[in-house]
Amino acid sequence: MNTISDQEQEPRRPWIVLQSSYDVEAWIDNYNWDLRRLIDKSDKPGIAGYGICFCLTHGGEIYLHTTPDGEVLLDVTPEATWVVPVITAATGVSAPAGQVWSLSGEVLTQLVLGLSTLIDATRLVKQHDYRIRKL
Repeated sequence: MNTISDQEQEPRRPWIVLQSSYDVEAWIDNYNWDLRRLIDKSDKPGIAGYGICFCLTHGGEIYLHTTPDGEVLLDVTPEATWVVPVITAATGVSAPAGQVWSLSGEVLTQLVLGLSTLIDATRLVKQHDYRIRKL
């Protein structure tokens, strides 16, 4: 995993529990806007691996990245494996053999809504190794 020093990390933002699909859609729109601004300001625009980190209330993190094809990649850290049943229930997808999940973009709203009460904070991520194939 690529690590970025604490000085280079984006600040953590407290999470407000989302209660409806409308709330989630509004959050996704806002997150996309913030992420585009971050990428535009980056010295490496268009780098793979940008996304968001969900800092979970009971420990661990989930890194989320959406590909240009609309696929959702989740990297569930070992400390966050306790949340795997929630991801499975929210998305209808069985857990993968490793810690990186590949999901259809169609389940993003259900995923965020399902995780909402378990998230403590978020932060934008400039770079993370989601095991994306380098071309």
